[in-house]
Amino acid sequence: MYNVYVIKSEVDGRLYKGMTNNLEKRIDQHNSGKNRSTKGFLPWKLVYHEVFITSEAARAREKYLKSGVGREFLDKKLNS
Repeated sequence: MYNVYVIKSEVDGRLYKGMTNNLEKRIDQHNSGKNRSTKGFLPWKLVYHEVFITSEAARAREKYLKSGVGREFLDKKLNS
């Protein structure tokens, strides 16, 4: 199983979108500073995730969430 996830920085509210096959471990990696693109904005909290059977489907969804339309979808989902 693959997770597409969105985490939010508790410092400035920025969102980070990613995918993983071990969500708990991946969130721990973000919060321990092991990811260069997120370590300057600790701590992070999980605000949204979806589960997929294949990595291809998960990757396509991650790409969508990073697009303009996907960002609008997340904005509506997270602020409703």
